[in-house]
Amino acid sequence: MSDEESDRRNEQRAPIELKVEYKRLNSFFADYTKNISRGGTFIRTSKPLDIGTGFVFKLVVPKLAEPLALRGRVQWVIKPDDPEGREPGMGIGFVYENEAESDLIASIVERLMVDSLGQVIFGKLVGNRTRDE
Repeated sequence: MSDEESDRRNEQRAPIELKVEYKRLNSFFADYTKNISRGGTFIRTSKPLDIGTGFVFKLVVPKLAEPLALRGRVQWVIKPDDPEGREPGMGIGFVYENEAESDLIASIVERLMVDSLGQVIFGKLVGNRTRDE
């Protein structure tokens, strides 16, 4: 991971692939996450939205009956013609209406991270931190 990428992240991320659905103008898109953290996700796409764009997307999570509707804001993008050859997409920061929503999403994301990494590795990545840090 480059210094620039690590500077963009406030939370440890777990590698995970989940289907993401969202609307752009009058078209619907279905892309996939590459990783997820308590604070956001990276969506692989060859057509990233502009930085600063706020949007609602649905995250298809195994074990949930319905997709999880989330609000996010594009924090950074990697264009398809990236000179470093990185996978194109957009870094999304989750946007919450209130603390209860933040806590709910954080608990779901933590469960996804544990399922993806296992409890031991998750514990080493996150340590004894709390969501308030």
